[in-house]
Formats: sequence, structure tokens, C-alpha cells
Amino acid sequence: MSYNDKMEQEEIFSKVLRAGRRTYFFDVRSTKAGDYYLTITESKKFTNDDGSFHYKKHKIYLYKEDFSEFKDILGEMTDYIINEKGEEVISERHQKDFKREEYNTNESIVEDKEETPASPESFTDVNFEDI
Repeated sequence: MSYNDKMEQEEIFSKVLRAGRRTYFFDVRSTKAGDYYLTITESKKFTNDDGSFHYKKHKIYLYKEDFSEFKDILGEMTDYIINEKGEEVISERHQKDFKREEYNTNESIVEDKEETPASPESFTDVNFEDI
């Protein structure tokens, strides 16, 4: 049996979430022992200077023994974000005239400044498959 056939055999159930340049794959897979686990893969499309493109992928393996805590923490974190910032998306990508307000300890506005995007060089590429 080839490697690709083996990978197809291990994939039990899948869902895809397309979100702009990102695509999220949720795949239920089977271990050699026949138990199930979840992989979550983020795939992001990048365009090269010559017009060609490539994808960068990051994968998380989530096993049953971690489901409950993972679900609880994910829910807590998403609830926190919605409670603090609401459901409206605020970013330079969505609003070109967006200006970030900076606050001092007395909660008053110190200054308005236009946010500048982070350079690609300031990010670190993490490969979860190496863990």
C-alpha cells in the first residue's frame, strides 16, 4: 500500500472552512490502534513576485484526552475576545482609515495614530509537525 493510500485510509471525517487567504481543514484521523484524533490545519496562500503562488501550512494534532480542556479554553478565549471587542472585525485590512486609540492608565485618549502593518520579517515561522 502506498503512502497516499495509507493517508486516505486514515482520514475518517473532514470539514473545510475557507476564510479569505486562509483555509482551515478539520480532519478526524485514525491511529494505528484504531482510535481517533483530530488534526487542524491552517493553509495560507502566498503570491510570489513572479505571480506564482505557494501555500504555508501549520498543523495541530489534538487527541481525545485533551478535547475537554481544549474546548473549555478555546471557548473561554473566544468569549473573552467577543466580550472585550465585540463581533465586528476591526483591522487595517478591513478599514483602510482605521486609527488605533492609545490610552493611559486613566483611560483617557493619549493620541491617535495610524497603525502600520508588521513586516513579514518580524514573524517567526513555526512548524508544529516538528513538535
